[in-house]
Amino acid sequence: MGYRSLQACVRDLERTGQLVRIREPIDPNLEAAEIQRRMYAAGGPAFLLENVKGSPFPMLGNLFGTLERARFLFRDALQAVERLVELKADPAVFWRSPWRYRSVPATMLRMLPRYVRRGPVLHTTTTLSRLPQLKCWPEDGGAFITLPQVYTEHPDRPGLLHSNLGMYRIQISGNEYVPDREAGLHYQIHRSIGVHHAAALRRGESLKVNVFIGGPPAMTLAAVMPLPEGLSELTFAGALNRRAIRMIRRPEAPAIHADADFCIVGEVFPGELKPEGPFGDHLGYYSLRHDFPVLHVRQVYCRRDAVFPFTVVGRPPQEDTTFGKLIHELTGPAIPAVVPGVHAVHAVDEAGVHPLLLAIGSERYVPYAPQRQPQELLTCANAILGQGQLSLAKYLWIAALEDDPDLDVHDVPAFFRHMLERVDWTRDLHFQTRTTIDTLDYSGTGLNAGSKLVIAAAGPVRRRLATELPSEFRLPEGFDEPRIVLPGVLCIRAPAYADRETGRASRQRFCEFFAGDAGIAGFPLVVLVDDAAFAAESLRNFLWVTFTRSDPAADVDGVGAFVEDKHFGCRGSLVIDARLKPHHAPPLVEDPQVSRRVDALAAPGGPLHGIL
Repeated sequence: MGYRSLQACVRDLERTGQLVRIREPIDPNLEAAEIQRRMYAAGGPAFLLENVKGSPFPMLGNLFGTLERARFLFRDALQAVERLVELKADPAVFWRSPWRYRSVPATMLRMLPRYVRRGPVLHTTTTLSRLPQLKCWPEDGGAFITLPQVYTEHPDRPGLLHSNLGMYRIQISGNEYVPDREAGLHYQIHRSIGVHHAAALRRGESLKVNVFIGGPPAMTLAAVMPLPEGLSELTFAGALNRRAIRMIRRPEAPAIHADADFCIVGEVFPGELKPEGPFGDHLGYYSLRHDFPVLHVRQVYCRRDAVFPFTVVGRPPQEDTTFGKLIHELTGPAIPAVVPGVHAVHAVDEAGVHPLLLAIGSERYVPYAPQRQPQELLTCANAILGQGQLSLAKYLWIAALEDDPDLDVHDVPAFFRHMLERVDWTRDLHFQTRTTIDTLDYSGTGLNAGSKLVIAAAGPVRRRLATELPSEFRLPEGFDEPRIVLPGVLCIRAPAYADRETGRASRQRFCEFFAGDAGIAGFPLVVLVDDAAFAAESLRNFLWVTFTRSDPAADVDGVGAFVEDKHFGCRGSLVIDARLKPHHAPPLVEDPQVSRRVDALAAPGGPLHGIL
């Protein structure tokens, strides 16, 4: 049943017991975010904050808080969209089972957006300062819109079918922005809005931008879908919402979503940048202040009964984890068709998504060879790193399907065990240096800059992984607290990282100490950390610490390391230095006073008791 509006969605969730109303006055400055984080962690319902301090608009949180609720929102369309993706992956399957794909023609008809003359969003106008001033983390640079749908049209080919709808964060107060007239537009690299912006700059024109907030949930999901460049997200939203997206044509400006709750109309002038941020981001750290485009706000429209949806990002898992899971369900079957030879890819949410990819590919180049080694896997890896947002991956671990057809990329412990039993560190490390990484990842050499490491493994088991420390195990001075995380994986507390020179020296001293083994041979992967007990406490902690706090080119070393014909390898354990470094962004920490206020709201007798 596609929803005509966000209000229809709210009513449906409330009718089915999946939404609660909170009438207590709630401050959008940190309090709303604290409630959202707790509600998500508890697997709780969506919630509507009806009394928002400083704003006349209610706030809707935790809409996508569980995968089950996300499936419920799109329950009548998911199967049809999945069938459409299957046909995209392999059109020939239609002739093998045409009845299975009987819904596809109707779905395709609904995909096309259409123009209308008016819509509820044009009912009245408001200002940025009257919107809920949502601040999620203590050091955020101001208030942000966290579920924006940023809409642009290609300057060379304006119109709905050459548009882009993306979720790029919008800062609406703070820093040097002129109140109610300017906002920060932060978009990361490898986003399609950059194509439109580059075309506008080439033409010497401003880029016209509309920011939609709210509306049918299908538009929110469409804004985060990794669709191919040139394919409008409006078509996907129409298929998911089971009705065409209604857009209002505007003279010399992008179209406006008729059923949005809010629409910010503005433009970005050539060459104008202002500091945006800090902002507590989805890797679990702040993204810092940097110059980004300025959105000059011309008008803010809103519907009569407008609702302001929001989310909070931070160390995963958070609500955006649901987006990733749902996207995988919808697009996973298309992976083999998009990237030949690749059978599965998993962007690991606990590691911040882009820092770690696990993949399974084919290894068929020389099936007659007595000992297989990664060859086709490297072709697969290069193809993965050439695909859209997958190109932002920092670590890519890829295994051969032929070694274990039942291997599952989502079973992370089993995947690591499979890889570590087979990998040859003298051969299977493949670096890309001085390249691009995720804009939000500060482990590299600068904004958008760092390195990548492909680890490919194929062939028979070559080692037995240790599950306990041997009696002869020793550590060099200054290193302690060894903790086994997984079979063959060891975390060790290292001296604090003061600067690059001393940090590298301590790591090399560690590697040289184990040149004679000293009981480390059963651990092919060793990670140096600041707090080994924390890193080894859970797989979630290990993945987050290891892959968000290391840059492959700078922080990967090894026992018996060597460079031969510019190829790096090691004859003993691989060592990843995952200590916090001076150039890293600070991790996110809640404000204790706000936490205590929310504790009181949730305590027995408090207005949120039984809800949180």
